[in-house]
Amino acid sequence: MATSELYPRTGAKVLFCTDFSETADHAFLHAVDAVRRRSGSELILLHVIPEPEAQFWKTYIYEVEDVDAKARQDVDAKIAEAYTPHVSAEILDFAKDENVHLIVLGRQGHSALAELVFGTVTDRVLRATTCPVLVVPEAQEEA
Repeated sequence: MATSELYPRTGAKVLFCTDFSETADHAFLHAVDAVRRRSGSELILLHVIPEPEAQFWKTYIYEVEDVDAKARQDVDAKIAEAYTPHVSAEILDFAKDENVHLIVLGRQGHSALAELVFGTVTDRVLRATTCPVLVVPEAQEEA
């Protein structure tokens, strides 16, 4: 496909993926800008809700007193391993089903786990999608 077919100048579908972090908020501005620059374009917002078991175990382990950092790190790693592929697959499936022309997402999330999961999701989306992806880094404060 020609680049113009992947990301048309008019009527583009821009998919913005969010985890509701500050980085995602910053990425949202870029998604809106992309839509504004292309008349007749559509902005689609997507938030994939993590698996309930992952959130349960994360909440449970974090509320237990005297849980060491290694235990928390192990739980975070297990959640990322078990559930991250589902999040990226949902994004990729949605983008394909909706015939999206551009995917916009932030590079990292709002917590250590979100950074691990969302960073991995970003990587998986980048490797598997056939449409352009705009990865927006964390907003930097201006001097």
